[in-house]
Amino acid sequence: MLLFPVLSQAQEVKTKEEVRISAQRDSTVTVSDSLSTATKKLVPTPTQTDTIKKKPSLLTDVVAYKAEDYMRLSTKENRMYLYDQAQITYGDMVITAGLIILDNEKNEVYAFGIPDSLGNYSQTPIFTQAQNTVKPDSIRFNFKSKKALVYNSKTEEGAFKVNGEITKRENDSVYFMQNVKFTTSENEEDPDYYFFARRIKFVPKKKIVTGLVNMYIADVPTPLGLPFGYFPLTEEETSGFKIPSFGQSNNRGYSLQNGGYYFAISDYVDLLALGDYYTNGSYGIRLESSYALRYKFRGNLSFRYENLLNSERGFPDFSETSVYNLRWSHSQDSKSSPSSRFSASVNLGSSNYYQESVNQTNTANFLNNTLSSSVSYSKTFQGEPQVNVSVAATHTQNSNTGAINMTLPTVQGSVSRIFPLAPKLGAKKGIIENINFQYNFRGENRIQTFDSLFLKPEMFRDANFGAQHSIPISTNFKVLNYLSVSANANYEENWVFKTFDRSYNQENREVVIDTINGFDSFRTYNFSTSMGTTVYGMMNFGDDKKIQAIRHVMRPSISYNINPGFDQYYDQYEIIDELDPTRNQIVDYTRFQGSLYGTPGQLYSSSIGLSISNTLEAKVRDKDSTATEAKKIKLLNNFSISTAYNLAADSLSLSPVSMRGSIPIIQDKLDINVGANLDIYALNNNNRRVNKLNINNGGSLFRMTSANVSFGYSLSSKDFELGGENKDKSENETYRNGGRRDDLFGKSPGLDGDFYDDEDEPDDDDEEKPLNAWYNYKIPWDLRLAYTMTYSNNARQNEISSHSIMFSGDVELAPKWGVGASSGFDIKDGGFTYTQLRFQRDLDSWRMSFNWVPFSTRSSWFFFIGIKSSILSDIKYDKRLEPDKSL
Repeated sequence: MLLFPVLSQAQEVKTKEEVRISAQRDSTVTVSDSLSTATKKLVPTPTQTDTIKKKPSLLTDVVAYKAEDYMRLSTKENRMYLYDQAQITYGDMVITAGLIILDNEKNEVYAFGIPDSLGNYSQTPIFTQAQNTVKPDSIRFNFKSKKALVYNSKTEEGAFKVNGEITKRENDSVYFMQNVKFTTSENEEDPDYYFFARRIKFVPKKKIVTGLVNMYIADVPTPLGLPFGYFPLTEEETSGFKIPSFGQSNNRGYSLQNGGYYFAISDYVDLLALGDYYTNGSYGIRLESSYALRYKFRGNLSFRYENLLNSERGFPDFSETSVYNLRWSHSQDSKSSPSSRFSASVNLGSSNYYQESVNQTNTANFLNNTLSSSVSYSKTFQGEPQVNVSVAATHTQNSNTGAINMTLPTVQGSVSRIFPLAPKLGAKKGIIENINFQYNFRGENRIQTFDSLFLKPEMFRDANFGAQHSIPISTNFKVLNYLSVSANANYEENWVFKTFDRSYNQENREVVIDTINGFDSFRTYNFSTSMGTTVYGMMNFGDDKKIQAIRHVMRPSISYNINPGFDQYYDQYEIIDELDPTRNQIVDYTRFQGSLYGTPGQLYSSSIGLSISNTLEAKVRDKDSTATEAKKIKLLNNFSISTAYNLAADSLSLSPVSMRGSIPIIQDKLDINVGANLDIYALNNNNRRVNKLNINNGGSLFRMTSANVSFGYSLSSKDFELGGENKDKSENETYRNGGRRDDLFGKSPGLDGDFYDDEDEPDDDDEEKPLNAWYNYKIPWDLRLAYTMTYSNNARQNEISSHSIMFSGDVELAPKWGVGASSGFDIKDGGFTYTQLRFQRDLDSWRMSFNWVPFSTRSSWFFFIGIKSSILSDIKYDKRLEPDKSL
């Protein structure tokens, strides 16, 4: 900010420290003499009686001054000279310069630079007031008129750096400048671009108003100019227009996108209203609002609506589509209310919104298949026992099928564990003292509908609501000090208000379902117990070996489960046997089939479960000779085998054997996840399981029914640097819209042309890059891979049902050049998946980017060049080619 001191007649001038007076000056006097001489004319003697009314002093604070070389008072010229590192302090104003002259005769102060030992002009004036700094070549200020002339002033105001040839201070808040350059470039001496105005009016912290203004790029004038200009400088958020960007589409004609108005409503909430318009009549509306209250909560709300017309009315390929999307996120500060919490994460709307949307900010989201929402409030009542209550509304939506599942609302309550037989003092021991129970309640109103019926009366007509109560009872104890045993029993009661009676219509030969509204309930219970232990095995090879030892950790467990059959809730009806019309077939059914909480089990089951998990670790000598301990690496991570045997079943008693695990390839970087299901039973000619061993049917001992292999891997050039680490990206815009956490779907270009990841942080070294940094001898890069393969053979199809690889990476070819790509390849069917190519160029104060989808029905490109600074974000050029046809 450009401000100047108000200096005038003084009552008192003081120094802050002792100074040295040069002995080579003829008019040199002592410090006390110089002060009395300098102020004698300005300040009346305190002992004099003056009946004349004194003029009010214009100095309201003490003036302190100092100089490194000398301070000299010339009584003949009535001037004070301060030389070398001179400084004047008045209130919050400080002037430093090589030479400062106080002219008492003209009531003026002058500040200049001085030549150094090499003859270079140095110690140029620096004027500081509060947090604002001005760096001119020289200053001339008149105490009496309070006006000043400043030559070649340099100051910063917000994002602007202002350099004026001549500046005239009119008053405390208005300045007029001549031949002014202002820019947002970091290089003040040689900016890559600037605006040149012959005359401007400068109001610090508020605005710059100019006459004729032209843009210069690399000191070359451009035809870009305005007869006048207005640049707001407030550091606070202010309302203003958002200039739209121009585009063209083969289906919709020319367009203006993302133009509108920003409303700075208050310090706590704002609103951004944007719109799109196409010459064929298509339009879009986008409303976004952010709100925050410090130490309480924060959140944002977004609503997007697009009415899209393909082709022109009257043409055979004309169609009209309306899509919308509503997003709301709210988070509460944990300190605001420790016992209660409210949160929201909402993403709902048209199932085909991301597929049909033509706004560039949705580029990477059209592959998302699921939209989900949750709004919840929870309250904890402290005490013994502790009670927790929560109310929530949830929503899941499949964008492919349009199916929507909602709960409006879900009410849950729970009472913490109660140990009725535990001792009042000391630890709980044994099977009796560890007996505990809980109480859980869940009530919900569940709605299943489709996108086409959303918020219509039909949506609420088929709502299903009920309540569920459960009391789990458990205990645990040790056997022989090595075996851990747990026992669990669970009682569950289900209340429903809608059941379904079934009967058979002999004439139409169809099952008739009658809905019965009213209260009904059923109760179930079960029991389970398990026993397990941990076994360690160690094989030592010696400390002088590369592999010093291998450790095997094995965790076997056995479990038993019993589930009674609840026949009392089942009825029967007869149907005509399709194979023999002369006979009737009896069908068992329960009225709770299709109700909110499913059906009670009809069949009695008693089963034994077996499982064992394995972990292999190696102790390896560290390559670093200074390391004092060996390094531990995993060879096999949690490789488990499990199955179950039903004691109550007459046939097919043994469940398929399930194998799961991961194989570490690169420590803490790459684990290959593997899984397979093996069945001991054979298939008949209809590919159905029969009670016959596969080995007795001419096959092997086990029949592989399914298998899968998958891994995800990310690496970068930092991984190959000493101490380098690669941070996995945890969250981005695509993830919040229901997609992946990484950017394998691609990145969406923002309104400023940048390919944003929310977790991206500016590089601290960017501000101090050397001037000759035009190439990288070490090229930074990063790469992310995702691979998956699924094998299916449950009905002798013996095929790889899915096999694909996805990848995304970025390469910084030079400190100012970056390229990236996201794509994938379907190995089973052949062909590339959605592919995006990204190019970005850092032009110091400008940004240039190009986003290209080279093929598929989403083929499109987007070019952008504009100024980085948000205050000049409307100075840009962008051009886009949208997809001709949406999926």
